[in-house]
Amino acid sequence: MLQELSIRDFAIISELNIEFGNGFNILTGETGAGKSIILDAVSLILGGRADAGNIRAGQSKALVEATFSLDEKMRDALKPILTEHEIESEDGDDVVLISRELRDNGRNVCRVNGLPTRTGILREIGDVLIGIHGQGEHLSLLKAKSHLPLLDSYAGLTEVQQALAKDVRNLRKLEKEQETLRANEAEIARRQDMLRFQVDEISAAMLEPGENEKLKLERTKLSNIETLTRSATEVQALLNGIETGDGEVVSVSDMLGQAMAAMTTLAKLDEDQNELRTRLETALADIDDIGASIRRYQDGLEHDPNQLTTIEERLDLINGLTRKYGPTIEDVIKTGENGMLELDKLENSDKRLEELGGLIEQGLKRIGRQAKQLSSKRKKAAEKLAKIVESELSDLKMNARFEVSFTQEEDPAGVFVDGQRLAYDKNGYDKVEFLISSNPGEPLKPMAKVASGGETARLMLALKTALAQVDSTPTLIFDEIDQGIGGRIGAVVGEKLWSLSGKAGHQVICVTHLPQMAGFGDVHFKVRKAEIDGRTTTAVTKLEHNERIEELADMLGVKDDLGKVNARSLLQEAHKVKK
Repeated sequence: MLQELSIRDFAIISELNIEFGNGFNILTGETGAGKSIILDAVSLILGGRADAGNIRAGQSKALVEATFSLDEKMRDALKPILTEHEIESEDGDDVVLISRELRDNGRNVCRVNGLPTRTGILREIGDVLIGIHGQGEHLSLLKAKSHLPLLDSYAGLTEVQQALAKDVRNLRKLEKEQETLRANEAEIARRQDMLRFQVDEISAAMLEPGENEKLKLERTKLSNIETLTRSATEVQALLNGIETGDGEVVSVSDMLGQAMAAMTTLAKLDEDQNELRTRLETALADIDDIGASIRRYQDGLEHDPNQLTTIEERLDLINGLTRKYGPTIEDVIKTGENGMLELDKLENSDKRLEELGGLIEQGLKRIGRQAKQLSSKRKKAAEKLAKIVESELSDLKMNARFEVSFTQEEDPAGVFVDGQRLAYDKNGYDKVEFLISSNPGEPLKPMAKVASGGETARLMLALKTALAQVDSTPTLIFDEIDQGIGGRIGAVVGEKLWSLSGKAGHQVICVTHLPQMAGFGDVHFKVRKAEIDGRTTTAVTKLEHNERIEELADMLGVKDDLGKVNARSLLQEAHKVKK
């Protein structure tokens, strides 16, 4: 429960500390005293919208802190959130401390148990700890779209609905893919033609990585065949022998042979020269090998103009492809491979469409079964809810009939349900609306067409009372739920809210202007404006018995002894009911 709330420099509040109690907490005070500001501060530490304009004039920051005490159920509910975000608990896991600081530069700092965190995490934690019900819900209750979530909440079907919503999202993705394939058939055909041309052009070239470099080398060789032949002939002549002027043929090999003979004689007489002899022997062998190689090279040189033309044409083809798909041969080859993959995928689009059709039909049947089961559970819960709401309305002096209407719409593309095709969304195929007849004999009609302001307030209270009995949120806050409700049934409303803190085990915090309702409070706070050092601020006082009598008399508008007598009577009547 919300154990303590501290507020500093927020709106007109300078410094405020409230220790809430178990059970039914009442906040009363004149309009403008600051009751709504206190609830705004609570919303802030629950991850609500932050506004630097809420910082008290003349201050650079505002701070709101809240301490929550946890029972075992709440510890178990919060533990996954705290663990996921690496937030340690304090005081044996029995307490969680949440704070939020607003700064005039627009920044705000959120902390849980002293550790910095994000507003999104505050909202996660806040959803577990507190439910705030404001005046705006009177109007939202009139909108049919809010009725199905309320029914699912009462029936405990929220998780089941979310599982259905997940399957619907997955099915929508398949339908989107199918729609895209069908809508783009002409574009797909054009893309196939282009890809097929690219793939055929690249495949026909039978390219090899690095091929262009090899061809360029070959082209250089063939373009210089005469120079190559002349150089090879010269090398061979020098190695194999040149005829001298006296008719003798002298070759490098012969001269090295003579040198080798002399070197051998030298090495025999001086062993230190063996290394030089060995090196000379190696050189002679290399010269002989080079001579043989250059002969083979020369024999292989052949002037073939046709081969040069072929190479030039091949290089032109490669250059053309690299300009279109390059810049390298490797890029061209990769383009061809990717094109084949995409072409294969596009050419199989008909198969994919057929596959999608099967998957979508299966999904529609599966979702139809899920939605039917969900609808059946909703209808059972709706019957119970209707009885409870009618009972609550009777207590609130409304002799009304209440019913939950279920309708469906046919859709040729909808889910399969008992031989029908029904329109559906993430909630299933049910269209739910709360109907009411506020006068005997009158037909049931949508609440927006029947309920007056006061009746709407009582309807919301009846629904909230019914829902709160299955709500696991420990603290419920009601902001002027008595709007449009007169004093004659104020005591009934007070009893209803007090019962939420008794039978349902909630901590209830309520802002009210009705003394009959305030009389049921277990803890009563008075909110008032005070002037300190020439500035207005909000002060909160926890009222003792005699102070409550004075406050209730003031709320009744009678400040003399008669007012106090009436105030005592309100407290006594409430005490009897609570006993």
